[in-house]
Parts: sequence; C-alpha cells; structure tokens
Amino acid sequence: ALHEGHVVSAQELTGLLQPVFTQNSRNLILFLQDTLSVDDFTYFTESYENKNPFQNQVNKMFINLLQEILQSSPSSLVLPAVDCKATRYLLSFLQESGDWELTNITNHSVSQLEVDTSKSNLLVVQLQPLASVLNEISTLEAIAENDKIIGRLTMDLQERGIHFSVIYTAMRPSRITRRTDVVGELRRQLMATEEEDSLSYSPLNVTSGNDTCILFYAGNFSLKANSSVFIDLTNATFVTQNVDISSSECSDINTTLSLKYANPVNGISSLEIRFLMANKFYGGSARNWSTLDSVEIVQDGEKFAKFNVSVISAPAEYSFHCQLVGTSNLYPARLIPSNNEAKNWDVFISRLQLQGFNIENNQFSYASDCTGFFTPGIWMGLVTSIILLWILAYGIHMIMQLTTNSRFDDPKGPALSVPQTE
Repeated sequence: ALHEGHVVSAQELTGLLQPVFTQNSRNLILFLQDTLSVDDFTYFTESYENKNPFQNQVNKMFINLLQEILQSSPSSLVLPAVDCKATRYLLSFLQESGDWELTNITNHSVSQLEVDTSKSNLLVVQLQPLASVLNEISTLEAIAENDKIIGRLTMDLQERGIHFSVIYTAMRPSRITRRTDVVGELRRQLMATEEEDSLSYSPLNVTSGNDTCILFYAGNFSLKANSSVFIDLTNATFVTQNVDISSSECSDINTTLSLKYANPVNGISSLEIRFLMANKFYGGSARNWSTLDSVEIVQDGEKFAKFNVSVISAPAEYSFHCQLVGTSNLYPARLIPSNNEAKNWDVFISRLQLQGFNIENNQFSYASDCTGFFTPGIWMGLVTSIILLWILAYGIHMIMQLTTNSRFDDPKGPALSVPQTE
C-alpha cells in the first residue's frame, strides 16, 4: 500500500508491473499520451457532466474506483502518482523485460489491427496530444477522441476473445501538485523545482561525424494550421524523438535544422520545419554573431510557408534563449510571415533554446536571452520615478515661491495700508 501523495519511482514501477509479466495473458497494450494526471479524471468528469469525455469501459472502471476512494475518504485526498522520469523509460523497460512482438499503432491502423496470439505482443498506441495550450474545451475534445480510440481497440480485442492488459499513462504530468516535503521553502524556489522536474527531457541534438553541431530545446513546440488544426510536436520532437533530422546540414557559415514528421495529425501526411541559421562577422561589434534568419514550413511536400525572424541572434560562441517565440505580436521574438502561405500558420514555442555553432561537450553554451536591457518592469519603474520626481520638483518650486510679510502694523502708529497690487 502506498501512502497518499507518494510518487512511484522507476524501480517501484518495475515491481508493480511484475504481475503483467507472470500472468497467462502475454498481450500488453500501452496507451501513451503527451500529458496526463490523476486529477484529469475527476476534474473533467465533475466539471463537464454533460460532456464527460471518459466513456469507454476501461476508463469508466477506473473512475468508479476513484470515486469510491474519494467518497470513503474522511478528508481531502492526494493520490499516488508515477514519476514522469519513470514513464519516460517505460517503453524501453517493457521491451527489455520480455520477448515482445512490438507493434506501433496509429489512429488510422486501429481498425485494421492483426494480433498473432501465438506470440507475446506489445501494442504501443501513440494518442493524439492534448491542446491544453489553447483552452479547456480543446483539451476536453482531445481527451474524448483518445477515449474513443482506447474503447475501439479494447472492444475489438474483447470481441475476438483475446486477453490483454492495459497501461494508460503519459510522458509528463498535466497538473503540477504542490510538494508537501518542502513547504518551508520559498514559493519561487518550489515552483522552479516542480517545473524542472516535470520538463526534464533532453534537448534534440544533430551530429556531424562524432561532434554535435545543433542543439534544440523547447518547453512547448506547437503549430496551428488554418486556425483550426492544432499540432503539438513537443512529445514527438523531444520525448519519443519520432522525428527525422537526416536532412539537417551543418557548416561553419550556414546551418539548417530540418525536422520531418510523418502523419503528425489527421489530414497532414508529412510536415517539415526548417530553421535556417547563419554565422557572420559584424564589423560594428568586431565579432561573429549567429542569427536565425528564417523558419520554413513545408506541408505534404508542396505547401511552402516562410517566416522572417526578428530579435533571434547571439554571439557565435553562445546559445540563444527566449521565453516565448511565435507569430503573435505579443511575443518578444517574432516569426513574421513573408509569403501568403505563411499567413495560414500560427507558431508557438515556449522556453526556446537553440545553438547551431561552436558546441562543446554536447551541451548548450552560455545563453544570450531575447529580453533586452530595458524590460517592461524597468520601464515601469523609470516612468513612475520620473512622475514622482516631477511632483517633488513642482512642490519644491511652489514652496520657494512663498513670500512672507516685510511690513507689520505698529500699534502706536497709524494702520498699515497694503495696496491690492501687493
């Protein structure tokens, strides 16, 4: 029995999964999502009763069990969860733990699935990512669609009389739970630690020979086509690394990071995103600077979109970092459409770090941040200080204009007459 709030480590997870390997059924289905937390089941069930996204038998059984535990609890309850670092290596652990026949399944191939019951089968289903970056309704619709995929596959296997076990998990938590063991720490330190733990995957690296020539990292890497089709590439790029980087090119002058995705979403068979970087000498600063000159998107090999880039530059020995990069006017580093096709795309990249030159020890160099010296906070402080100084100066000026009487009444003499002009 695990105590409340316990985080299951990788070693504990392997022990919990041992019954799966010892039972008679040797068919295992692994449903992988980009983000998921235990709270999602209760939150979306209670908040959207008329639109409950969990309808298949597997999820309903779990929700009923969860509700029974919550109702029997005398107080608020924090349930155990699995460490995201453990789930990140779950697939490799399962492959090493038995003689599995690995089958990767997409949304298109669920209905045409063929299972050889004479072998031990490991079926890996990559569920579509949740559009949590946009709004909760989009997330609700994505969860409902994934629930249908789970129900369709499990019902199909049940109708064929095939016994199986199911694991439904994700690469990262969708909700950050407050850690109870560090309550005494500062809030800012706590939030930084939680964020680091939940997003601790490695950057994508491109090698030339034995050396790394490009490093690319993003906390979130998402696109939106025609204001309707949402594409989350974070998981495929950094976690599962289901991306083709073979077309990337490296040199001392020009570097191109090419990311190719096969069937990223329904309706798009192929998608290529290219980051074109240059290393140039600038006489004004008497040093070389690396710049991201443009970003290109090629859809299905024919639709070409090109974006010019502003503000993304750094000394050639440094990497570049920016909190928000995209097509919105509110982002500090913008991607500006340079042709009509580019106007059909919205790009969102958070916590971007990129380096295409002078990489040492396969690690990012010191980062040059896109935030200028005069941040909004500094400007606000300066404007407020100027206003206060102006009020102070005006007050001092008015006080200095005050004059005192230079003549006074003499009680023994005639009354003092002061003309109105004085």
